[in-house]
Amino acid sequence: MYNSEELLKEVNKALEGLSYDRKPQSLYEPVRYVLSLGGKRIRPVLMLLSYRLYKENPQDIMMQALALETYHNYTLLHDDLMDNADLRRGHQTVHRRWDANTAILSGDSMLVLAYQRMQQCDPRHLPQVMSLFTETALEIGEGQQYDMDFETRNDVREEEYIEMIRLKTSVLLACAMKIGAILGDAPAKDADLLYKFGEQIGLAFQLQDDLLDVYGDEKVFGKAIGGDITSNKKTYMLINAVNRANPAQRAELMKWIEAKEFDRQEKIAAVTRLYNEIGIRQMCEEKIRFYFEQSKKYLEQVSVGAERKEDLRHYTAEMMNRQY
Repeated sequence: MYNSEELLKEVNKALEGLSYDRKPQSLYEPVRYVLSLGGKRIRPVLMLLSYRLYKENPQDIMMQALALETYHNYTLLHDDLMDNADLRRGHQTVHRRWDANTAILSGDSMLVLAYQRMQQCDPRHLPQVMSLFTETALEIGEGQQYDMDFETRNDVREEEYIEMIRLKTSVLLACAMKIGAILGDAPAKDADLLYKFGEQIGLAFQLQDDLLDVYGDEKVFGKAIGGDITSNKKTYMLINAVNRANPAQRAELMKWIEAKEFDRQEKIAAVTRLYNEIGIRQMCEEKIRFYFEQSKKYLEQVSVGAERKEDLRHYTAEMMNRQY
């Protein structure tokens, strides 16, 4: 029986063992680089934990777990390019280490590799797995587009934001859980419940990212704190700050949002102070707790014994207490 820590080690070992013997090497070297940067490997671990509710040997679906991690890192590679980010997990992003064209092409290849790895599953499950994976990939693109659309709007509502992060982040965690269940021959109802469980965990997880971008420790977080503030990213925190500010607070917030030139640290300090005054941190923490509690209701209904669910319960509780 593997616990979550052992599964993480197995995922990292399997990623290191992937061979890239196709040519040209200049296409595949950035792929290897991206997958070697570490990370929490949440999606493959969730898939393997979900599978382990029903079957004993998660190694049997390791390639599909790696497919999901490959896909996730493909989205990060392109996200970094779109955001013009310098660092990912404390290392240079691909477009910084190489160039933008390399990032686009290697990212495209990662997407194809993800599909190639996913389709190596048991043929009995292939149609259902590939249908879910493809639908999820489309939804993630839709979420990314909403995120981009929000950049030019100052009237984004909280419910619009929640739907955007559901598409951009949550559905991939939900997909991981459901594919793990499908490959484990779980009852259809359980697979759907695990999808819902993953979806709620994903919402809590993304809101936690919003929170850490403002209140996290830069050394632990692995990237510069305050990036969302300096880029006016429409996060749960900014949307609620704009909507709940009094007239004076709103005027100051809009001044910073509309400023074309500013001192980075001064803007971060000023907006963080406004968040503190308006009570945004507490609001965000309460919303995270809400989605985490919702997730537990779905897991409780899954038709396996409480003991078998313990690793999954423990792992997701640890996710909610992360500092990075």
